Amino acid sequence: MLKVALPKGRIAEKVLLLMADAGLPVQIPERGYRPDCADSRLRMKILKAQNIPALVALASHDIGFTGRDWVAENDADVVELLDLGFDPVRIVAAAPADCDEAELLARPRLVVVSEYESLTRRWLDARGARYHFMRSYGATEVFPPEDADLIVDNTASGRTLVENNLKILDTLLRSTTCLVANKQALDDPEKRRVIDELLLLFRAVLDGRQRVLLEMNIDEARLAMLVQALPCMKSPTISKLYGESGFAVKVAVPKNQVATLLPELKRLGATDILETGIRKVVA
Repeated sequence: MLKVALPKGRIAEKVLLLMADAGLPVQIPERGYRPDCADSRLRMKILKAQNIPALVALASHDIGFTGRDWVAENDADVVELLDLGFDPVRIVAAAPADCDEAELLARPRLVVVSEYESLTRRWLDARGARYHFMRSYGATEVFPPEDADLIVDNTASGRTLVENNLKILDTLLRSTTCLVANKQALDDPEKRRVIDELLLLFRAVLDGRQRVLLEMNIDEARLAMLVQALPCMKSPTISKLYGESGFAVKVAVPKNQVATLLPELKRLGATDILETGIRKVVA
């Protein structure tokens, strides 16, 4: 039995979709925190992402999905298994747009507000600042200038900070959703086997989301030039067309190259081009 911590809140939707696409759909009770999974080896519990790193470090759970920011905030002794790349954010120090940073940090006592106490204290202590820290519980950006001189908060685009007349002084950390593990769980052969199987499935889904399958026909005289232009994983699959002199070519290509690749394939003589989505890629 592998104990898995699932996050609640904004990162939960993408994690649950990843589980479903991996063939491990999760059924969440309407008011419960202990969902059922299609894989009976997984015992799951829903927790706040902030708490997951510490609980995984304590072996309350073997693996868990959380943000890299909360791993750093908790200074959690866990192993990062996989960066899922979901919900990329920056943890930034921000202050009123009209402030002078040197003057601000030299004040006799700063009032600083954040959900990230450890990260904030480390950043301020490294600069020799004198401050009073106050924890926020959401909507951190509303505190300055009346109730705080400085905040440390997460931001995806920085738009909310600008709308609240704040400017970024420094980036403390870049964070995405990741899968972390307890060290002792990785030393357990049975648990490690299940963890490795999960990693294979998750990587296959994430890789599949980045690629599409292209299929096309090409005559024999133009085949070599076409193959040279294809950004395939290893080499394309090529088969002879029934009753004709041409060939059918099949290749998995990066999704972000398709827009420029299709016109080039047409120019090289490819016909009957088909594009198909890929659910998983196992290299």
